[in-house]
Amino acid sequence: MAASTVVALLAAAPLLPVIFLLLTRLALRALGWFLQGKTRERKAAIIAKIQRDRAAVQERQQVPQEVEEGWESIENVGTAENGESLQDDWTGVVGFFHPFCNAGGGGERVLWAAIAATQKRWPRAICAVYTGDHDIDRGVVVATVKDRFGIALQEHSLVFLYLSRRHFVLASTYPHFTLLGQSLGSLILAYDAFQLMVPDIFIDTMGYAFAVAFCKSLFPRVPTAAYVHYPTISTDMLESLDDTTGQRGIHSGAGTGWKGKAKRYYWTAFAWLYGWVGSQIDVVMCNSTWTQGHIRQLWKPRNVSPPSTFAAVVYPPCPVEELESKIQVTEESEKQREDIVLYIAQFRPEKNHSLILRAFAQYYHAAKNKPRLVLIGSVRSNTPDEKHIYNLRLEARELKVKDTTTFICDAPFSVILDYLRKSSITTNGMYSEHFGIGNVEGLAAGLIPVVHNSGGPKLDIVIPYEGQPTGFHAESEEEFAAAFQRVASLEPQERLAMRLRGRKSARRFTEAAFAQRWTEEMEKLVRMQAS
Repeated sequence: MAASTVVALLAAAPLLPVIFLLLTRLALRALGWFLQGKTRERKAAIIAKIQRDRAAVQERQQVPQEVEEGWESIENVGTAENGESLQDDWTGVVGFFHPFCNAGGGGERVLWAAIAATQKRWPRAICAVYTGDHDIDRGVVVATVKDRFGIALQEHSLVFLYLSRRHFVLASTYPHFTLLGQSLGSLILAYDAFQLMVPDIFIDTMGYAFAVAFCKSLFPRVPTAAYVHYPTISTDMLESLDDTTGQRGIHSGAGTGWKGKAKRYYWTAFAWLYGWVGSQIDVVMCNSTWTQGHIRQLWKPRNVSPPSTFAAVVYPPCPVEELESKIQVTEESEKQREDIVLYIAQFRPEKNHSLILRAFAQYYHAAKNKPRLVLIGSVRSNTPDEKHIYNLRLEARELKVKDTTTFICDAPFSVILDYLRKSSITTNGMYSEHFGIGNVEGLAAGLIPVVHNSGGPKLDIVIPYEGQPTGFHAESEEEFAAAFQRVASLEPQERLAMRLRGRKSARRFTEAAFAQRWTEEMEKLVRMQAS
């Protein structure tokens, strides 16, 4: 090889990474162009069917439906740049990436409330849900959402697109390097979604930031958004590696030894990658102050001015209005309440039901009037959730509280409502819980919360109202047990006053408040797509 050739190659070496990145970007754009062309006919067929369904519904309706109370302000949220209302002139397809849409948890409540708000604000738009739940039917889902969450959806403007590679985002698929595996797996699942249809706006409502960034790489003109319930990795997780108390989540104290050091390096590198991915997303919404703080620390805003507007807090919708109308908090209703500790949360390890079981066992064995513990939550079929709840039942037996502990799986809202009406305490045991809708439901129903001293329950939910406490914070099982006892020992008037304060403070989390904030953020996406 001639010396001049070697010199030329050495001179070009610093440019090789740039060239590689440019070629990768061009390849992704070409793939995006291919997917848009491949799915164009299917998208047109979906739009045509929705239009026929909508026309059929309009023919059956003799008079326009009345606007539900609390939604009036949504109808006129924004206007186009030319001053015309954007309510009726946008007819695009909004793709909601939510592979487990039938899970029945707080994340799913956000999904359905977001779709309901979008449908009310842009009645001619189409909401498409990318889901891996193949055994669901549109009509059944609409009825179930109404029954479980009290959220009314326009069935004729809703479509489900069924994913076939959901196993790529299951934690069980990656016994090692789980965070990275699931994140890269979401790219495969996103590609699966885009093979079905490329939407006009793409929104992740489950936490797959890599999928959103992938969409932006494939389709630069498709506006993207992420509603972040919980950052995939956070500084709290990194700090928990050095914890010696065992009270900072499932990774407490895992930073020792060579494996712990390797985990720390792996998590640090992943945090950097996660931050870069997040910076590619157009609109970011966070469900709590805690989540917002971590997202702003990890993700760097792209073309956002001022930076303080990046990652807006949009509290998840809670049935506050319904609970206020159906549950009384009065001296008379106090006579109907029982000594029940209620924990509403999905049956997953991170929810730390075990902590609450141990704390309740201490409280129960020391109490004169024997209390009860009721655990209500969803269980995903064919997942480790089923084994988890089995182990919890065994633990309740070992703690000698089996007969006074009730497990209720996949309860309809009517059952939850009944327990909210007659319970006294609501609780949660998860370290750094991102938000915790169950805690808000408890506040709105007049229950006194005893929550983990971290995350959203500490920063957003169980905070003083008009300078007075609305509940208690705890970390160890001893602190939880003492707090349960403290609530039980309150004087009746003091207990009632705390319930009323909590109910008033919960009005920050109404479904109407969520719809208003969601629509404001969606307005940005519609403008991007229309421009």
